[in-house]
Amino acid sequence: MEEKITKAIIDEELKKSYLDYSMSVIAGRALPDVRDGLKPVHRRILFTMHLSGLQHNKPFKKCARIVGSCLGRFHPHGDQAVYDALVRLAQDFSMRYPLIEGQGNFGSIDGDPQAAMRYTEARLHKLGEEMLADIDKETVDFVPNFDASTKEPIVLPAKIPNLLINGTTGIAVGMATNIPPHNIAEVCDALITLIENPNASIEELMQFIKGPDFPTGGIICGIENVKQAYKTGKGKIIVRGKAEIEGRNIIITEIPYMVNKALLVEEIANLVEQGILQGVNDIRDESSRKGIRIVIETSSQPEVVLNRLYKHTQLQTTFGIIMLALINNQPKLFNLKDLLNSFLIHRKEIVIRKTKYLLNKAEERVHILEGLKTALANINDVISLIKKSESIEEARKGLATNFKLSERQANAILEMRLQKLTSLEQEKLASEHAELLEKIKDYKETLSSEQKLWQLIKQEILEIKNCYTDKRRTTILETIEDISEEDLIKEEQVVVTLTNKNYIKRTPLKLYKKQRRGGKGITVVSTKEDDFVKYIAVVNSLDNLLFFTNKGKVYTLKTYKLPEASRYARGKALQNLLPLNPEENVSAVIAVRNFSHEKYLLMATKHGMIKKTPLKEYETNRRTGIIGIDLKQDDELVSVRITDGKKTILLESSDGKAVVFHESQVRPTSRASMGVKGMGLASNASVVSMEVCDGPLVFSVTENGYGKCTKLEFYRKVSRGSMGVIDIKTNERNGNVIDAKVVNPEDEVILVTKNGSLVRVSIKDVPIIGRNTSGVRLVKLASNDKLVDICRIKKKKDFTLEGYESVV
Repeated sequence: MEEKITKAIIDEELKKSYLDYSMSVIAGRALPDVRDGLKPVHRRILFTMHLSGLQHNKPFKKCARIVGSCLGRFHPHGDQAVYDALVRLAQDFSMRYPLIEGQGNFGSIDGDPQAAMRYTEARLHKLGEEMLADIDKETVDFVPNFDASTKEPIVLPAKIPNLLINGTTGIAVGMATNIPPHNIAEVCDALITLIENPNASIEELMQFIKGPDFPTGGIICGIENVKQAYKTGKGKIIVRGKAEIEGRNIIITEIPYMVNKALLVEEIANLVEQGILQGVNDIRDESSRKGIRIVIETSSQPEVVLNRLYKHTQLQTTFGIIMLALINNQPKLFNLKDLLNSFLIHRKEIVIRKTKYLLNKAEERVHILEGLKTALANINDVISLIKKSESIEEARKGLATNFKLSERQANAILEMRLQKLTSLEQEKLASEHAELLEKIKDYKETLSSEQKLWQLIKQEILEIKNCYTDKRRTTILETIEDISEEDLIKEEQVVVTLTNKNYIKRTPLKLYKKQRRGGKGITVVSTKEDDFVKYIAVVNSLDNLLFFTNKGKVYTLKTYKLPEASRYARGKALQNLLPLNPEENVSAVIAVRNFSHEKYLLMATKHGMIKKTPLKEYETNRRTGIIGIDLKQDDELVSVRITDGKKTILLESSDGKAVVFHESQVRPTSRASMGVKGMGLASNASVVSMEVCDGPLVFSVTENGYGKCTKLEFYRKVSRGSMGVIDIKTNERNGNVIDAKVVNPEDEVILVTKNGSLVRVSIKDVPIIGRNTSGVRLVKLASNDKLVDICRIKKKKDFTLEGYESVV
């Protein structure tokens, strides 16, 4: 046999072949028909079940039998693909209105696979039968199947608007469709409105179709996005799961459409483990046949945790609407009104074809009845003619000739039973004849009257609505607000505590009671033997905390992101919140609400250097931190304060010296600069404190629990870089100075000891004495304890927010 070789240009052949493949995928696999909303595989499955007599009131049959029959008759592709399509038509979490009723394991919302087709059974759902109603009345065209052994419908009659109520999704070549499901009652109301008012706008139709209605419920956030999608055929809507807060627990009862519940729970657990989702103590899936129930136990502020769940997990998803479907075997992007109109046009054609079919059948029957009536009127002559005839053919011709009957009428007379000769049977024939004449009249009126045709369609739609209506499952919010975490945070004054071993926590200020001078104090934190509190501050829960390390880096963290704990709790390791290097230690913490251009950060180092930089330069979301100050190799950062560039500054050294100068002597420099000399120091001394002078008193404290107040006016102003004047004596009784604060008489202070005790006293209870004095006992310390830090609580005039504000 000779080979036949056809020469072709490769690029043209590729274009032609790819175009053929594309059209095959578009028209024969991936996109639904706008009329019945089905892809070929789904249409063939339903038609196979119809032919097999698997109605909703008949026994179930094995899915393997259905799949095999479908493959053999109409769909010569993979059996697993057909079975997967069948299963989806029966899943109540995939289909808003399932078209197939399944028996057995048909998968779950957790992503569990269905059982093998040899184990499961199925039959048509009552709603699925509505898709095939009147298919035997020549309502749709049929075409030969793949091997021309039988015929299959090119579309189903579809009494229900399946494309809208169940939606669809599919990826073709160069295009895709993603139509969400809707509520059947709402769609039916919109169809009726469009019948009554063909000029109705999409806005008017949306008075009935509020938006998509997913089988898994959920919340659609923002009606404007829905309107955009309905008008243009494309758009994106935000879908959230439904959650309730019970105490500190978050109860999730609905999840977004097509989200795998098991993977959602796993995703939440992974984010908790990675530290991205904070504040979650436990996750439990308590779902049952009654519905979804995911319980998330939080440590505090469940509203914040829920907001983070929406932000970081599939509890909030985006559903991209693409209303693409086939019309006349061509893909087209539809808006909402076009989809509704396409279904109505389809139903009009079905009703017309059905009416014509019924009319033809009625006229054929009337023709037969008229022949029977003629025979009954001449029964004796008819019987005589038949008896005399030698054959059936002769009798047929005789009847046709003598009584002017057609061949069909003559055949009917010959086949008539003798029982038809009774009076009762004759009355029945007359009655049937009269009824058929009325029906014929009605059918003709219907076909000739557009109004009556639409009235029939309207009646069908009302019957569908009354039979299958149910409540909307998906809630629609008019607007969506981009809620930040700060919007959910309760604004309050909190005490932030940081230990030497870098354990940090926040505690409401109201948990600390005021005591008189000389009291033993209360426990602020439970520490290990080798740990102690090195930093404490009263700040606002919405403040930004800037953590300055001994290496000159700065890390930013919101106050409310710190773990909330009791007075006795140690807190959480700061390394779990900030990416600190092993050699880094936090040496200063500053609370900032807004990064103003008019504010500065003033920094002092252990060796007496001072630097001023605009606060705005420290605004960053960089988790890895930024450079805060350039330090010499053996120097460390001691103190950081916020100023407006017009303040008087006080530097305090460990040997009890103080330098007071105006900050105008320090010019602003860049964030990564080293600064200038601020204070001259003795060989064994170091800077322990830097204060912005916003009060009349200097409150100085030594490590052995002694301290005093001195009027600021007693400290003469000097040039920066000088040794300063004596502030408080540092003898054996007092020990070295640990800190000095500039305060007002109305202020209070918190004194913190190395062992973790705290004393909260009023400045009014501390005597005001001169410089170069030893001071008085402020706190009674144990033999192995020392004072390590003090915190100023500044009293506000309007006494709001517990009457306190943070000092920064």
